[in-house]
Formats: sequence, C-alpha cells, structure tokens
Amino acid sequence: MTNNQPLDYIRHDRPEGERKDIVTSVDKVRSVLESLRFGSITLTVHDARVVQIDVTEKTRLGA
Repeated sequence: MTNNQPLDYIRHDRPEGERKDIVTSVDKVRSVLESLRFGSITLTVHDARVVQIDVTEKTRLGA
C-alpha cells in the first residue's frame, strides 16, 4: 500500500528539518538490528510517529 500524499500535507504542523522522534526511532531500530540474527521487526506508526517497535526473534535449533 502506498500513500501518494505529499509529505508536507501529512506533517503540515511540524517545523522543517530533522525531527528528534525520527532520530530516536532509527537509533532504536539500529540497536535491535545489531543484535538480531533471525526474526522480524514491526513498526507501528500513529500520526506520522513511531509509537511501537515489535521484535520477533527466532531461535534456530540444530538437527
């Protein structure tokens, strides 16, 4: 699913430049990725902000 609305329309009330909440979210995702070997990461976004990060880690067992 794609959203073709211009970014300015979505966050019209926010100042230009780098948003601290995005930097924080990216830093957290980077941290999770560095320690995750097998699994998935799901981001939940509300009002153009990441509000939840779900991490599912799989454990591979030898035969």
